[in-house]
Amino acid sequence: MRLSTLVTYVANFASALACDSCYGPQNDVVLTRNVRRMQPDAENATTGPRGPLEWGQINFLHTTDTHGWLEGHIKEQNYGADWGDFVSFTNAMKQKAQGLGVDLLLIDTGDLHDGAGLSDATSPNGLVSNVIFENVDYDLLTIGNHELYVTEIAYETFSNFSKVYGDKYLTSNVQIINPKTGQFEYIGHKYRYFTTEHGLRIMSFGVLFDFTGNSNVSKVIKAADLVQQSWFLNAVNYTEPIDLFLIIGHNPVRTTASTSTFGTIYSTIRKMRPDVPIQGFGGHTHIRDFTVYDNKATGMESGRYCETLGWFAMTGIKSSGYTAAQNPHGVPNPTRSAVAVSTGTASAGLPKSTTPSSLRYARRYLDWNRLTFAYHAEGSQDHTFDTGKGENITSEITTARNQLNLTSLYGCAPETWCQFCKPFLADGNIFGLLQTALATVVVNQSRADTPRLIIINTGSVRFDLAKGPFTYDDSFIVSPFTDGFQFIPGVPYSQAKQVLGILNAGAFQKKRRDLSTRDFDFQPVVADGDTCLDPPVTHDHQGLRARTYPSGRLVRRQSTTPVPGYTTSDDFGTDGDDTIHAAIPYYSQPNDLQANASFPTNGSDPETVDLVFLDFIQSYILNALNSVGGSFTSSNVSYYLPETFTTNSYLPAYAKIAWQANVPNCPVGAGIGFTKRKIGNA
Repeated sequence: MRLSTLVTYVANFASALACDSCYGPQNDVVLTRNVRRMQPDAENATTGPRGPLEWGQINFLHTTDTHGWLEGHIKEQNYGADWGDFVSFTNAMKQKAQGLGVDLLLIDTGDLHDGAGLSDATSPNGLVSNVIFENVDYDLLTIGNHELYVTEIAYETFSNFSKVYGDKYLTSNVQIINPKTGQFEYIGHKYRYFTTEHGLRIMSFGVLFDFTGNSNVSKVIKAADLVQQSWFLNAVNYTEPIDLFLIIGHNPVRTTASTSTFGTIYSTIRKMRPDVPIQGFGGHTHIRDFTVYDNKATGMESGRYCETLGWFAMTGIKSSGYTAAQNPHGVPNPTRSAVAVSTGTASAGLPKSTTPSSLRYARRYLDWNRLTFAYHAEGSQDHTFDTGKGENITSEITTARNQLNLTSLYGCAPETWCQFCKPFLADGNIFGLLQTALATVVVNQSRADTPRLIIINTGSVRFDLAKGPFTYDDSFIVSPFTDGFQFIPGVPYSQAKQVLGILNAGAFQKKRRDLSTRDFDFQPVVADGDTCLDPPVTHDHQGLRARTYPSGRLVRRQSTTPVPGYTTSDDFGTDGDDTIHAAIPYYSQPNDLQANASFPTNGSDPETVDLVFLDFIQSYILNALNSVGGSFTSSNVSYYLPETFTTNSYLPAYAKIAWQANVPNCPVGAGIGFTKRKIGNA
């Protein structure tokens, strides 16, 4: 899609989604007949929740690190719902809260960009996905680091996205230069003090971790400096009553995480207000987690990529302004005190409240699928909870995916390959596949007969590759970075063969990326976009799948055998996952991967080789070579292939060669973590 066409499309798209009158009863009838729930090629879960949610005095639905996955996980059964399904679900849950006479707040903690084609195949990225995202009526939101890498995206967040949510969008420590005045000002609001529908008085802050990779038009104030600013101290000691502090942040809630600044914020508040409850909602580390700070303070993280929806309920808040029952009738209620099940380190060294607590808590990590949403919305697996607005959004996502060519097919992946669920280079491990792909397609035709070693960092892979259609969208999902292939010709093989071992014995490659347009912005070239993300965060889980049906109806058919997925352990124990899963094995992976090509067919070693590597790791390569007798500098380095052929390009190129069987009717697999059944087994 050309940019001019895209802009016109987005304008029409935004207008359609903003039209409240479009969702009347007549439209609902038409949509129910004609719009298939979820995306047409998505699958729905076969394993549902273990039981009803606990509802408390105040309740929260939490999203974080959505990274553009608003279409849902097309080939993963556990996470097949899309943003339209989520919009319908939040509407149902708000109605349920009203019926129970309690408060329900919706929270998001940032990183809306960089991760899937719906956000990344436009220029600037987020042009379509932000408009879709804005259909959820969040009560509090905050900014992520992926809103700050690129100046154009930072200004879009400041000028448009933050204005949609007004005082609900909190950036307590993030400022930007106002182009009209030339002065720094807050992208969102510094804090929000508000009263819930049932009378709880809340002071809230939105705090990004101490991020340093932002473009120079923005400024991130370190947490240690933030807590000394007079406005912050005045807000903590607000003149009006405060029943609850909410700290939301694109920020790990576990204070032992290297990037977390939650401890700094929490400690300042707790020293000043020793008995007021504090609740944190974090993100950035892409995990399910729950931490206990003291008997009146906890924190929650809710995963990544629209795989997880966090549910949190608390009761027992003492407030002269509260007008409803603390424990709603007819539903389970929170029963747990803020006490970690084992001695942990999340609260070590932090100040504590010393008075008894009447607070009770419940937390749950919901799988992002329609089976889960329908169950919790109405308590019935075959009740339709859809709204006209939600179904319209599902339809618009389908249209956007088609217009952005995200469904363009490169080939049929014949099996599933994962990052962490298999040992390095074992059958089913993605890096074994990448060795073959690199050797096959990373070739300079003028030097095709010259032996070459090709080295990439394993962090250039962002996600697993599932069996089935490998599309333009999947090229963003699996390997989104846009690092080019450089080389040094004529490297003595005796030196080159030692490089991989040196790299893998060293530290994880954290060199700050060159914040260029090529790295962080995306051109709308059909089926050949660019993108970039943070280095991947290591997790000990992946999640999995189930099925949808041709009519789009939710059929009561549920497996009693747990499928592979998240098995979470946190400060409250191991009962946080809403759907019980079988654990997926986790194996650590090395820093770097090497492929060999055009070596002598007789098995002998070449005298010299072309040493090919990603521009992202150039300095590591040079250091390694020179540590074993080389004398190379950047002047010896040039691009092996055109700079436009990147880590986002080689898998599509390989798919066009190797995965043409079954095109266009690609069979879809069971998902990540499922053991491949051997022929002859029952």
